[in-house]
This record gives sequence, C-alpha cells and structure tokens, in this order.
Amino acid sequence: MTDGNKPSEMLAPLDKLLPDLEAIYKDIHAHPELSMQETRTAGIAADHLRKSGFEVTTGVGKTGVVGILRNGDGPTVMLRADMDALPIKETTGLPYASTVTATGPDGKTTPVAHACGHDMHVACLIGAASLFAKSRDSWQGTLMPVFQPGEETAQGAQAMIDDGLFKRFMKPDVVLGQHVMSLPSGHLDWRTGVVTSAADSLQIRLFGRGAHGSMPEASIDPVVMAASTVMKLQTIVSREVAPTDAAVVTIGVLQAGTKENVIPDEAIIKLNVRTFDEGVRKHVLAAIERIANAEAAAAGAPKPPEITPLDRYSLVTNDVDATNKVVDAFRQNFFDGSVEQTKPSMASEDFGCFGAEWHAPAVYWFFGGDDPGVYDKAKKDGKINELPTNHNPRFAPVIHPTLETGVKALVVASYAWLAS
Repeated sequence: MTDGNKPSEMLAPLDKLLPDLEAIYKDIHAHPELSMQETRTAGIAADHLRKSGFEVTTGVGKTGVVGILRNGDGPTVMLRADMDALPIKETTGLPYASTVTATGPDGKTTPVAHACGHDMHVACLIGAASLFAKSRDSWQGTLMPVFQPGEETAQGAQAMIDDGLFKRFMKPDVVLGQHVMSLPSGHLDWRTGVVTSAADSLQIRLFGRGAHGSMPEASIDPVVMAASTVMKLQTIVSREVAPTDAAVVTIGVLQAGTKENVIPDEAIIKLNVRTFDEGVRKHVLAAIERIANAEAAAAGAPKPPEITPLDRYSLVTNDVDATNKVVDAFRQNFFDGSVEQTKPSMASEDFGCFGAEWHAPAVYWFFGGDDPGVYDKAKKDGKINELPTNHNPRFAPVIHPTLETGVKALVVASYAWLAS
C-alpha cells in the first residue's frame, strides 16, 4: 500500500508501459479524425479499456467512449480526454506526420492533423487507466475514463450529455481533465476559478448587387462592405470594452467572389469572440450586430445581413476546494518549480459542460509539450511567441517527458480521491 499522497506504487510500471503508449500516440497522430468522425480513435481507446478490465460503452454521443472500473466502495472519479483533430495540413516534418484527408461537414475534402494535442490526451488517459487497472490493491472507488468527440466544434460534450451520459452512468465526485500546451514539457499550470474563456463563433452574410468589374456604379459591392465591416469590428475591443476587462474579436474567414472582374452578390465573414464576463460578452455580440447592420445600411444593401451563430463554448471554471486538493497532490509528486499558478486563458473548451451540468466539482489543468531547452532559449531571446502553439500546422509536443507527465498528472490527481 502507498500513503494517500504518494501513489508511487501505481506509477512504478509506467516506464515499461511508455513504449506502448508512445506507439499508440504516434499511431493516432498519423491517423487523425475530424470532429464527430473519431471512429478509429474511439475503437483504439475502447479496445485498451476492455483489455484492462473496464466495462466499456461505445457510441455515446455518436463516437464517445465511457469506461467504468469498479474497485470497492469509494468516490467516483471521471477523467476526460478529447479525441478530435483539426482541418489543417501538418507541416511538422515528423516521420509519423499526418498525410490524411477527410470530408468535412461542408462536403469538401480537407487535410486533417492533430494540431491541438488531443492525440496526446488520448494516449495519456489510456496510460492512466492501465496503471489503475494494474494496481487495484493501491486504491478504492470507481474510475470513469471518458473519451469525448467533437471538442473542436463544441459539439462533443453536449452530444454525450444529450445521449444520456448523466442517466446511464453514476455521478462522479469529481471531474478531471487536462490539455497539453506550449509550456516546458514536465511542467503543470493550474488555477482556481475561471480557467478558459467563453467563446462565440458567428457567420455574417452580407448582401449586395453584383455587376461587371468595369461598371461598379451598377453594383452594391459586398466586398467593400465586408472590408469596412471587418475594420470597424476591430474597434469594439479597443473602444467599447474597458481596459480592465478582457475580450478578443477575431475574423478568421472573409470570402467573396470567384473572379477578379466580377463584383459578387454577397460576402461571408466568420468571426470568433472570447470573453470572461457575461456582461462583456453580451455587449460585444450586440456591437457586432449593430456594426454589421449599420455598414450594410450605409452601403445601401438590398437587405440586412444574416447573422448566424456557429458554435459556443461556456467558461471552464475550476472548483476551489477540488483544485487545491489536486495541486497539493501535484506538489508532493512533481519536482519543485514545475507546478505553477497561471492566469485565465483566452482558449476555450467544452470540458466545463460536464461539471457544470452534472453539478460536480471539476478541475482542469495544463501540461507542457515544448522541449524545455528550446522553450528556455526562446524565453531568454524574447521569442516565446515564435514557438508553434496549438492549432499551428507545426504544433507537435515532444513525446518525452510530455507523455509521462500527462499520465502521471492524471494518476496523481485521481489518487487524491481514490487512495485506499
């Protein structure tokens, strides 16, 4: 038996397990799947859970996987890993880089890559589940690993909930999750309260009147209308949000026309909004609608723009008591200086749905994926912003010690509740 703060017996087999986990990681990395299409990845996760003695339910929320390992009376700990990849062409040059293409929701073929680290999340959770299964004498309670689809599109967590997750499985005493980030590998970042921002994605469809490029007087040009709208949207954060508040407005898509001498009938803008405060969120969204309508009216558009919500992420908020319990365990099991408190991140996640809607305490932390030497040099040279971040085509965590750190973090955090 180990004592309640040092799960060393459970972690002892990790070194021998690492080669298999590395192979799993490389395999998933080389075979990424788009959101809500993660059948192969889900199959890998389910197979490993079954081999470790878990009760396994597949197809939860389309491709989600839920495992249950009962080991006597005690708390239930849910561990979550997301599985989906992004419609991005990988440029890492790694020998196990993705060359996969897939059909997106729009019916078009797109390259696919694990440019956000969800492949690492899956491998880490498989590893943690395996270690718990191998060490049943060291803990007591129920472990519930959950492999979630569709995080990148804010669909997956809610899809699992809508498919009866809360009715089909026991309520956990705590919900735990993690994300690999551009930090030194081997390090963990945490905080209580708000961890990641709320996010809203919108599409604005602007209507004009097409004409020949040589006869602009016959047109109502939606390209100019869109350009003016984009520029005006940039003033929302700089002139309508207080400096003491935080907001981000990003235009990621601007589409119009098919030929250089044809003024098109319409233009499309797709944008993303990040906020930490609900009042700020409502003001920014109202400002976007006001500006889009005003620019269309100023251009003499034949009708007002169509503004369509695309997806929404709620805040991820860490329970104070549960977070302090996890952080205490981290500090007793990781080297000094590797566990640091961080600021709220403008990234967004649907992990928060599980704890918030299940009314269970939740804890979410970040673990590093950058080569420590490369990271330290970039920091010394003032070039941290030049390192590939999540969603960059060159993003790929160094496998070691990222993999062992992610596995160990899940084990240590879970063991804080499940220690015998």
